[in-house]
Amino acid sequence: MTTAPKTVPKTAPPTSPKPAPKPTAALSATEARRIVLRAQGFLGAPDRKAGVRGVLRHLGQVQLDTISVLARSHELIPYARLGAVGRTTVEEAYWSDGHAFEYWSHAACVLPVEEWPLFAFRRRAYRARPQWYHELPEGAYAKVVDQLRSEGPQTATELGGAKNKGEWWDWSDTKIAVERALMYGDVVVTERRGWKRVYDLAERAIPEPLRHDDLDDTECVRRLVRQAGEALGVGTRADIADYHRLKAEQFDAVVADSGLVPVEVEGWGKPAWADPAALAAPPRGRHRTTLLSPFDSLIWERARTERIFGFTHRLEAYVPKPKRVHGYFAMPVLAGGRLVGRVDPAREGRTLVAKQVSLEGPKAVEPVAQALREAAGWVGCDTVRVERLDPPELTPPLVKALNA
Repeated sequence: MTTAPKTVPKTAPPTSPKPAPKPTAALSATEARRIVLRAQGFLGAPDRKAGVRGVLRHLGQVQLDTISVLARSHELIPYARLGAVGRTTVEEAYWSDGHAFEYWSHAACVLPVEEWPLFAFRRRAYRARPQWYHELPEGAYAKVVDQLRSEGPQTATELGGAKNKGEWWDWSDTKIAVERALMYGDVVVTERRGWKRVYDLAERAIPEPLRHDDLDDTECVRRLVRQAGEALGVGTRADIADYHRLKAEQFDAVVADSGLVPVEVEGWGKPAWADPAALAAPPRGRHRTTLLSPFDSLIWERARTERIFGFTHRLEAYVPKPKRVHGYFAMPVLAGGRLVGRVDPAREGRTLVAKQVSLEGPKAVEPVAQALREAAGWVGCDTVRVERLDPPELTPPLVKALNA
């Protein structure tokens, strides 16, 4: 079990941070950016044989989100790397044959089933939590578990209802119980059905060899730090820790034994660590041109995106409409290893509507047009309409490129 932290007397001197490790290599900003692109699956030939499951295993997680414009974010992630893979294929790759489960990592994420043991530290922490925001009547937890055991996988609605009659956060006792069982590890989410979580018993859904909490907290965190470093290619302490929402002190405690190596990156101004395999050979190959979900792990952290790409991006879905600059769900456009613009998309029948397009310059016209044409075909649209473009003088060449 995770123990409570020791109380430090007020008179105790603050703990001094550990000195930065001596870098084993120096990377230019361009080298670091290419390592990141290769590690994230945007540089070089994609592993089409491994497909969507290969993308998931390599990234270690794919973030889920309720917003659906072109498609939901967990569909956009493999699309961005593999191209126009069928959307049904994406869902089947995640949820069929017990290859994945949903749990709390960077956020609510699809995770490869092999990572179940690595989150034992988080399950223990949830079980040891001294208090909860929701009170739970006696017997409610056991009732939900028993119902899943006897009736098989179910949504919260099928278990008895997800909400009371209040606001959306006013969960029913059933919903509270099943979510608590999820966090504890007695229950697992095995798929999304109509965007509702489908719950099943972990003892039924997780393969027996993986269904254990044998790894201690330190080993769980060490493996997650290594996995995050490999998926990112190179990152700062904050980059790597945030990948699975680890605390900075957890990262500090294990990074020396993680297998990642300290490096210095031009312009970063902070200590960084890299996957040694990523340093072994210069990354080569063809760059992917694509629209990116704002929840893509390549760009989900704003400070890292600015540091690597010199590109400031903010998800404006939760910004009041009059204050939006680039649009509700503006998707950055990746081309030639750089972020060259943004597109705020929508769909009207068989038309992909670019409600707002922002270009970094004239050279962005052709790659943005290419990204829009490919995305339109992927979601079953046969035309693209641009409503607004910044700068407006690039509208005629963009329209021409779209119709070429």
